[in-house]
Amino acid sequence: MMLDLDKYLTMVFDCDGVIFDSNQIKTKAFYTAAKSYGDAAAQAMVEYHIAHGGISRYVKFAYFLDHIVPKYAPPRSGPDLYELLETFADEVLKGLMSCPVAKGLDRLRSTTPQANWLIVSGGDQDELRKVFGSRSIAKYFDGGIFGSPDTKNVILSRELDNRNIRRPAIFFGDSILDQATAKQADLDFVFVADWSEWIDGARLANQGRFPMVRTINDFLEK
Repeated sequence: MMLDLDKYLTMVFDCDGVIFDSNQIKTKAFYTAAKSYGDAAAQAMVEYHIAHGGISRYVKFAYFLDHIVPKYAPPRSGPDLYELLETFADEVLKGLMSCPVAKGLDRLRSTTPQANWLIVSGGDQDELRKVFGSRSIAKYFDGGIFGSPDTKNVILSRELDNRNIRRPAIFFGDSILDQATAKQADLDFVFVADWSEWIDGARLANQGRFPMVRTINDFLEK
């Protein structure tokens, strides 16, 4: 499968699992942050995180404290929401500064000069902008780098309203939330498979639900 990218005026990219090979970094960071409440609670946090790929850390840790901790952890004090987020952010930042970056970004950018490029992620917006700048890839995303605490739905709706996203537009994602978000915003969707933790993604793509590539570099291997 190969789409004609020349027709798109906007290309929207998720970050983790699409631009960075960072899904495992975040999975481990959720476990590390939650482990003060015990291994069972931390593992339940990981399972919730994987099942809800693309949702912000703020939502996930709030759910952890409200629903997982009462079920799995003994009644004792532990890190509050702020402390959990701080531990998680420290772990993630270290990983994002060194993890692999998708190959071919520069070439793909040069072959799609008509398109506005955006990052729309569940990751923390300030953290993303810092990492993209430090790793010298912010320059490719002329439409902006956006993340939580705003949700992906809110970001796409806002950027469509202010015409930063122009149609036709396409969303490159690796999670069920990415696919649902793209559908709600009426954007074409491509599943990026190689670094994804979405177990059913490839199966659905093979059923013809949406196109699939291994990495975004596939578009350069014609």
